[in-house]
Amino acid sequence: MEAKRAASVFGFSLLILVAVTALAPLVGSASISFTKAFAGQSPDKEILFFARLPRVLMALLAGMALSTGGVLFQALLRDALATPYTLGVSSGASLGAVVAIVFGLREIGNVSTLWLFAFLGAAATLALVLGIASEGRRISSFTLLLSGVTINSICLALILFLQNLTSFGRSLSIMRWLMGGIDSESYSTLLWLAAVVLPVCVFIFWRSRQWNLLAVGDEWAAARGIEVRRAMLEGYFAGSILAGAVTSLTGPIGFVGLIVPHALRLKLGADHRVLIPAAALLGAAFLILCDMFARVVLSPVEIPVGVITAMLGGPFFIWLLKSKRRSLWL
Repeated sequence: MEAKRAASVFGFSLLILVAVTALAPLVGSASISFTKAFAGQSPDKEILFFARLPRVLMALLAGMALSTGGVLFQALLRDALATPYTLGVSSGASLGAVVAIVFGLREIGNVSTLWLFAFLGAAATLALVLGIASEGRRISSFTLLLSGVTINSICLALILFLQNLTSFGRSLSIMRWLMGGIDSESYSTLLWLAAVVLPVCVFIFWRSRQWNLLAVGDEWAAARGIEVRRAMLEGYFAGSILAGAVTSLTGPIGFVGLIVPHALRLKLGADHRVLIPAAALLGAAFLILCDMFARVVLSPVEIPVGVITAMLGGPFFIWLLKSKRRSLWL
C-alpha cells in the first residue's frame, strides 16, 4: 500500500510539473506558437528556445533543488523553520558574488565568473559552520543552527559594508542580486547545473530511510544502525551543494524550501520516501509558476522572482499556521 501511495503521489506530481513546464514558455508579453517555433520561423523560435525555455528550465532546477534541500534540512535539524539557507550557505554565496561585483570580477576575458565566486563563498561558509559545530566525532545540531545564524549575520553585514563603499551602478547590481532572480541562462550552464542538482536529489531520495530515522532523533537513528555523524555530514553537504549551486546563479530565493515542504507534509505526512520526490517535483512547478507571474504581472517590467516567492509564501505560511491547530512538525 505504501508503494502504491508513493507511486500515485509521484505520478500526480510529475503530471503537474509537465503541464506547468509546457504552459510556461507560451505565456509572456508576446504570443508565440509551438508550431511556428519548431518550424524554425522567427521570432517565435528565438523567443521560445533562447528566451523563455532556458528560463523555465532554470526555474525548474532551482525550485527542485531548494525544495528538496528544505525537506532535508528540516529533517536533519529537526526544526520546522529550517531552509536550504539555514547554515548560512546563501549569505556566503551572496558575499562571494558581491566581492566579484565590487572588484569588477564578474567576467574574466569573456567568461562569466560571478557564479564561481558565489559558489566558492558558499563552500567556504559551509566549511566554517561545520568546523564550528564539530565536537570531536559528533556534530551538534543546535550549535550548527546557531553557527549558521551567526555566520549569516556576519556575511550580511559585510555585504552592506561593501555595498556602501562601491559605486552607484555596482550598488544597484548588488541590490538586484540580493533580490533573487531567474534569467535565461545558456544551455551549457543549465547542463552543468542539472549535472549537479539531479544526482544530488536522487542521492537524497535514496537515503530517505535514514532521514526518517534522524528526524526522530540521533539516539533513535544510532540504535537502528545509522552512523549518525556520517549520515549528518552527507545530508549537510548534499543540501548545501544544492543551495550553493542554485544561489550562485540566481541569488537568494526564499520561501520555496519552507512553504512547499510544509504544505506537502500536512497532506502527505512525514515519510521522506514520499515527501522528497513530491517536494522536488512540486517545488519545481511552484517556482516556474512564480517566475511566470513575475514576467507578466507588470509586463514589460519584470519583478525579481525572490520578491514574488516572499509575497506569496509569507501569507500562505501564515494561513497554514492559523488553519492548523497542531504543530506542522508532528
